[in-house]
Amino acid sequence: MDLTEKTTSSELLVDGVLLKAYRDVVRLPDGGESVREWIDHPGASAMVPLFPDGSTILIRQYRYGPRREFLEVPAGKLDVPGESPEAVAVRELEEEIGYTAAKLVKVGETYPCIGYANEVIHLFLAEDLTPCQQATETDEFVIPVRMAFAEAVRMARAGEILDAKSTVALLLTQAFLERRDG
Repeated sequence: MDLTEKTTSSELLVDGVLLKAYRDVVRLPDGGESVREWIDHPGASAMVPLFPDGSTILIRQYRYGPRREFLEVPAGKLDVPGESPEAVAVRELEEEIGYTAAKLVKVGETYPCIGYANEVIHLFLAEDLTPCQQATETDEFVIPVRMAFAEAVRMARAGEILDAKSTVALLLTQAFLERRDG
């Protein structure tokens, strides 16, 4: 059975700086009709920086929607037309934690909000790190937190890291490293 829903009409509800919100009427697989409200998001890249000593850097950041601070992997939006997920990863590592990576390996991707958005986050392991000048955006306030990678994974598994992209990035990176390093 083909489960595809076919759009019959679409109405733009919000034309925001980052997001666009739509209300679509769809034809269901059984021929019926329904309404879907969804958010168009440009996507993002998230990185797990890994140092030779087994440490990583997460960032502490306040998030307005839930109105609280979170511990997260460095990440950023694909907000420049034509910019690749790898280029975003490189840019955001420099901006958020002040490092460049000579080696970037894609470990996966995740769709964090499949019930109402098309956002996809590309997940990378960043290695061979070199310090550079941290250059956050003028409206971005983050605090880098260096810790053992194993501790970050433990926190993700224990539910102490509540950000979904960070949990997925840490666990997929751990799985990748186990396969690679045996």
